[in-house]
This record gives sequence, structure tokens and C-alpha cells, in this order.
Amino acid sequence: MSMSDSDSSSSYGGADYQNFKQITRDRLLHEMLRSTKTGDSKSTWKVLIMDKLTIKIMSNSCKMADITDEGVSLVEDIYKRRQPLPTMDAIYFIQPTKENIIMFLSDMAGRAPLYRKAFVFLSSPISRELVLDIKKDPRVLSRLGALREMNLEYFAIDCQGFITNNERALEDLFGNEENNRKGVACLNAMATRIATVFASLREFPSIRFRAAKSLDATTMTTFRDLVPTKLAAGVWDCLTKYKKTIPNFPQTETCELLIIDRSIDQIAPVIHEWTYDAMCHDLLNMEGNKYVHEVPAKAGGLPERKEVLLEDHDPVWLELRHAHIADASERLHAKMTSFISKNKAAQLGSRSSSEMSTRDLQKMVQALPQYSEQIDKLSLHVELAGKINSIIRESGLRELGQVEQDLVFGDATMKDVIKFLTMKEDTTRENKLRLLMILAAVYPEKFDGEKGLNLMKVARLTDEDMTIVNNLRMLGGQPDTKKRLTGAFGLKFDIQKVKVISSKKKRAARIERPGEEEKWQLSRFYPIIEELIEKLTRNQLSKEDYPCLNDPSATFHSSPFAGTLHQNPHSMRSRRTPSWAKPRGSDDGYSR
Repeated sequence: MSMSDSDSSSSYGGADYQNFKQITRDRLLHEMLRSTKTGDSKSTWKVLIMDKLTIKIMSNSCKMADITDEGVSLVEDIYKRRQPLPTMDAIYFIQPTKENIIMFLSDMAGRAPLYRKAFVFLSSPISRELVLDIKKDPRVLSRLGALREMNLEYFAIDCQGFITNNERALEDLFGNEENNRKGVACLNAMATRIATVFASLREFPSIRFRAAKSLDATTMTTFRDLVPTKLAAGVWDCLTKYKKTIPNFPQTETCELLIIDRSIDQIAPVIHEWTYDAMCHDLLNMEGNKYVHEVPAKAGGLPERKEVLLEDHDPVWLELRHAHIADASERLHAKMTSFISKNKAAQLGSRSSSEMSTRDLQKMVQALPQYSEQIDKLSLHVELAGKINSIIRESGLRELGQVEQDLVFGDATMKDVIKFLTMKEDTTRENKLRLLMILAAVYPEKFDGEKGLNLMKVARLTDEDMTIVNNLRMLGGQPDTKKRLTGAFGLKFDIQKVKVISSKKKRAARIERPGEEEKWQLSRFYPIIEELIEKLTRNQLSKEDYPCLNDPSATFHSSPFAGTLHQNPHSMRSRRTPSWAKPRGSDDGYSR
């Protein structure tokens, strides 16, 4: 719906390609903020008022300088006490909740409103009842410059990814089976927010989802089993409304959406992944994408703390984030060696590049100001890679990673896990928990009764720790493990196959994929989602296990769009990606 005295200009309808984060940024800056520069409001500074969620939406896509460039001089929280600015216009970017609308009305009603005029942009569709509440007050209506649904309620975390900020979703959806109230509310919020992604992209998807499956006819389907089904229905409901309310929204399918839940793969979140990105977030004390490190003070004295963001604007991060940590380390060393060899002033006397410390690199920044940004980026990542490799060595993570992956691929058994726990008693509690959670996903029956207690004693974990491991059962029901061979708490799908090795009948949660060679040690693990996406793009995904909510039109797969969609895909982290899986001589023990 739209009530406005100005027309919005869409920045994402043109022919120039923009990635997902750029589209989101342009919608916020151009379609929302810039559209308020109309009439007598064209040259005035404005106040931007947001709630807790929309502040995060904005900060994930835009910098303060971007907002200022669009004429915003002050950013305020709608729930904090604010100074009246009756000569200025206000832009509200808020969720369409009753509480927010009440706050807005209290700001703009009466004889002395806080602001001269209000431009209201809503992150998701507003109910008719709340629209009527706004229309009841003629004074508010006279001060209303725009009332528009932006349909933008997600966090764009990078050029291809987003999250919906449902931090308690796992607990709400899989926790309490007796009371589904929180689960239903969570699904509704997720459906609305996922749908707004397609509103921003101007895409109408064909929706596939994991079907609910019972092990036999006597097993009752639970709320947990139906999570993907219900979420798919919720997204579809939102999208059908968009087809009627959003101008130029596609009327036929233009892409595919696959909805799954954690039950298909309980291993991926807990196993150690060995890409540079995964290692940074797993081993370093980062807050989101923010890393804090020390740099030498320019005027001497104590080092200064500096915050950096590992994001797409950093070309080194963009190039190396999906590379194996060993590959990333080698490439960083090669980059620094090349830079030093081409810049004599950077060589710091006769010292070789292999002997240079992070502090030496930081001194180079001061010696060569014209290269400061380039050296800054390189020295930052040299420091990060160095810290990660030190942690790997000191914590014995390589040995643990080998046990984890051998367990997943059926090359290790319960005995190997017990041997590791016995010999590596100094392994951290967190790493022991992660190993046992992988073991539980492959051999769930090993945690029944006395067996589980014995494992707890060997690992020196508490009852509370073992509760965490046993809670994996909630992700896929509690089938009779003696009747199953797949060894996962979740339901059996065509992807989760069993590998039998010799007469010992070792069990595996993954199978080696034919024609693949492991270029780097500990690089063979892959999440189930990778294989599902590959099957989806080749139109080979089982329609029984992953049915389509809205069968696409007959022309969908034969359209020009479908031709580009179904090209051979690959994961940026896959060892099949030739750009980062090339073996090199290495003395760090990773490469083969």
C-alpha cells in the first residue's frame, strides 16, 4: 500500500547488475531517504527515527556518511526521549507494530508535534486496523508526507547473504513440543522477512521445501516435522499479496527458493571448517564481522586498539575468505613477498620477508604512506592468519579435525573417539562437546543409558554438557535407533547415505564424491545444503522429499532465465573450485 505526496524511484530496476547488498543499500538510500526531498522539504535537513530492528537493518547496509549525504543530520531511537524539532522534517523507518504506531502518533498529534512533517516508511506490510488509527487524526494526516511499505525487513550480511534476526528460532521451533505458540509466532516473522527479500529483488520464486516424513504409518507428524512446510506456506501467502500490491512485481516464477531446516544436517554447525572465513569466526574473539587488534601508536608510546570490519569492501578478505586456511596463508605470504620485492624501501634493511613480524609490517605503513592502505590490509590478514595458525598448533586442532572428518566419512569409529579423548585430555570442553555431537549424529545409539554415562566420564563432561548433546534428538524426532542404520537423529533423506567399509560396517554421515581429489588436508567435508543446491539447479532434486508448493509454469524451465539458473553451480568453499584448491609446496603440514 502507498500513501505519498511523492513518487519513489527504484534504483534496482535498471540494467546494471547490482549484488544483493547494493540493492538493499540503494533501496534504503534512494527509494526511501532520497524520495523525501520533494517540494518545500527538498533542501532541509531531516531527522531519521528507527526502532531497534530497523536500526540494525540500516547499519548492515549503510554507513553514517551515506545517510548524511541523503540529508539526514540526526538519527534517533523511537523509544528514547527526543528533543522537539518543530522546524525539521522527520523520516520514520519502523516496523508496523501497534507500539511503534502509538509512538509515531504521540510524536505528530496535538498542537505541538515534535516535527514539522513526517515521512513514514514501514519495514513490512501494515494491518488495516493500524492504518485506520493513523487516519483518525486529521492533524496527523495533514503532517504526513508519506506512508509507504518498504517491505525490507532483513539484514544483508554480505553481497549474497542475509539473515532474519530470529536468534531464538532453534529453541522456539524445536524446543517445547507441547506449546507451539512461540514457534508459530517465530514462523510468521520469518515468513514475512524472507518474503521482503524477494520484494527487494523483484523476484517471484518457485518454492521447494523439505517434506514432513514419518518413519512409519503409526508415527504422528509433529510441529517440528512441519516447520519447513509451514514456513513455505507463510512465504507463499506474503508473495501472493505482493503480486497484487507491488508495482512491476513478477507474475510468474523467476527463481527457486528451497526451504530446509536443521534436521537435514546436524553436523555442519559444529564440525570445524577450515576455510579462512570459518577459522576467523571460530577461533578469534570477533563480534560479528568486527575484529579488534593493536597497532603501533603514530607518536610512539603504547599500542592503540583499532577496530576493523571483515567485509566485502576489503579486497583481500573478498579474495581469501573462502580459501582453505593453508592456501590463504600461502597466498598472503606470496602477496607480501611480491610487494616487498617491488618496493625496496619496504625491505627494512637486509631483513627477508619471511622474517618480518606483524609489527615490522605495521612500521612499513608509516614508512610508505602512499601504500598505507594496501599494506594495512595485507598486514591485518597476515596477523589474522598467523594467530589462527598459532591457535591450531597450540590447541592440537589438526588432530581433532582429522578425527571429526574421519568420523563423518566412516573412517573412524567409537573406539577412535575414545582413544582421542583419553590421549588428549587437555582438549577444551567446547571441542569435546563438538566431537561428541558429531559422534551422536553418526552413532546415536551410543548415547543410550549406561553408554552415554561412560562417554561422559571419558570426556570428563558434566550432566549439563551431555544434555546439550542429547538435545540433538529434538531436531529430528526420537526414532528407534536400533532399527536405523543412517545414524542421524534426523530423518533419512537421499543425501544422507550410509557407507559400509569391509566387514566392520563402519557408518558414515557423508560419502566421498566420485572424481574428487582432496587438495588440502581436512578439506573434504561438505554441508548437505551444498549437494541439495547442486541437485536443485540441475533439476534432479527429489520431488517426493522436496515438493514444490507452487508448481512453476510450463515455460519456467525453458525460459532464458532458467538457462542461466541451471548452469553448473559450485560452492565458493568447495574443493572442486579450481581457483583455490591447487596444491602447492607447503611446510605448514596442511597441503598434500
